[in-house]
Formats: sequence, C-alpha cells, structure tokens
Amino acid sequence: MGCKCFSNTDCEYYPCHHLSDSSAFNCLFCYCPLYALGKDCGGHFRFLPDGVKDCSLCDLPHRGDDGWKFVQSRIGTLIARTRDVKEGEQQQPSPDKPKNRC
Repeated sequence: MGCKCFSNTDCEYYPCHHLSDSSAFNCLFCYCPLYALGKDCGGHFRFLPDGVKDCSLCDLPHRGDDGWKFVQSRIGTLIARTRDVKEGEQQQPSPDKPKNRC
C-alpha cells in the first residue's frame, strides 16, 4: 500500500510534536485530516478561549505506523459527516429558485 510513514527532517517545524522515539515520527499527516471532526476527533486537544481548536498537545497522527492506523480508524466518521452535509445541502432548495411542485 505505498508510503504510510515518513519524516521530513528538513522541515523548519520538525519535529512539531515531541515523541519519546523521534525515529518513528510520521509527517504524513502534517495537517491532521481529523481536525474537522472537532471534539470527536479522538485526539488530545483543547479549545482556546476564542473557540479555536488547539492540537499542539496531540501527537497521535505522528506516532509512526500507529499514527496512520489511528487516522484510518477515524476517517470513516469524517467521510460520513461530509456525505451527510453534502446530502443536506442538496435537499434544501435554493431561496432564489422556485420549488419543484411535480
């Protein structure tokens, strides 16, 4: 299945999180795809007073192959929510278009 784990040691932010075993640091999810799940992402986060989600304490996606497995275990939830939102948008008629009465 292709590359599931790599470390970008040339990145100016590397390592963005500190792991006890830096040799297993995974940069594949530099931006966590689970961020959009909000409080349901399963990671270690906090909400700042202004409402911004702060994931700086979360290292789950960066834990080598286990990080990849963690993201894969939750990605179905994100896909389902995206599908639900898209279907909801399709069901609501646009305010500037007349409703179909057929």
